[in-house]
Amino acid sequence: MKKILLLGSGELGKEFVISCQRLGQYVIAVDSYKGAPAMQVADAREVIDMLDADELQTVVSKYNPDIIVPEIEAIRTEKLYQFEKEGIQVVPSAKATNYTMNRRAIRDLAAQDLGIKTAKYAYATNEKELKEAVDKIGLPCVVKPLMSSSGKGQSVIKTNDNIITSWDYAVAGSRGDIIEVIVEEFVPFEEEITLLTVTQQNGETLFCAPIGHVQERGDYQQSWQPAPVKDTLLKTAQDMAKKVTEALGGAGIWGVEFFLTENEVYFSELSPRPHDTGMVTLANTQNLNQFELHARAVLGLAIPSIDQIQIGASSVILANEHADSYTYLGIEDVLVEPKTDIRLFGKPDTRPYRRMGVVLTNDKLNQDIQHVTHRAKNLAKKVRVI
Repeated sequence: MKKILLLGSGELGKEFVISCQRLGQYVIAVDSYKGAPAMQVADAREVIDMLDADELQTVVSKYNPDIIVPEIEAIRTEKLYQFEKEGIQVVPSAKATNYTMNRRAIRDLAAQDLGIKTAKYAYATNEKELKEAVDKIGLPCVVKPLMSSSGKGQSVIKTNDNIITSWDYAVAGSRGDIIEVIVEEFVPFEEEITLLTVTQQNGETLFCAPIGHVQERGDYQQSWQPAPVKDTLLKTAQDMAKKVTEALGGAGIWGVEFFLTENEVYFSELSPRPHDTGMVTLANTQNLNQFELHARAVLGLAIPSIDQIQIGASSVILANEHADSYTYLGIEDVLVEPKTDIRLFGKPDTRPYRRMGVVLTNDKLNQDIQHVTHRAKNLAKKVRVI
């Protein structure tokens, strides 16, 4: 049995904990607030400021874990190099976590060091530099904090009048202590996909079927698998994903995001952990969902293959106001439907647009992916957070 320290304990971490415990592991869930979803199923739990190096050191010294699994961006990532040197396995690696927690590092690695195709981009640390970056990249363009998650702080600048508003929004949505944004060329893509990529300690790199998704306010709302992608474009995306994950090193699942035009693939972002759009794999679309894949890869267990067994879709359930207590209405209206399931995250409070659950639908491989996607969306609308 391994002792796993999970840094970040949201809904993705919760499913990862469940997968690890089914394999007989001991998990300590850590986050900045009490009652986080993963804490509800973990063996032990701690509330700390993960950006505080001393607090992070204290919790590592207390538990002496075999493995550290970062699940969020707001972590003092440079400490992970120290822990790795001390013999603790960092997932997927200290380098990978440090690079991908900061959009500057991962974008420069992909575009400059590895020669992977990306949208044009520039950086800014204040409103004046943002204006200069917008002039350089051109309108429309996308602004994102260097450190954020789930699309927080992301916006599209369509006119120069939006610059100050976008800067303020990006700073408000930033995680960690870095006040800097990346400005990206707006790519007129036909489709945006996530390619879940699995690197192994003793095995080849594997790929899940591509996942299509819809975002609003920069945050995932729906996803479906498999997304219809041309074979040539999918092969290009797989080659890019393999190249960048090999450069970062380590074992685990990666959520690699791409923009697809009619004939081109653009690398967008990379997360060294389960991806929110990959919640669709809980609809039994694969022989192993993304959390089971992550657990096996982290523990060095064999993954003979990833097989698509059904089509599926997910659609989020959102809160619409701030509340310290709440209940769900409409759950039975969802569960009465065939080929449908639901996950409720059990977060301790609500706020506008906070993700509180997800509806999952599936069907046979030869059925229409749009149909299961629409069904998931319509059923999610029946669930209300009161």
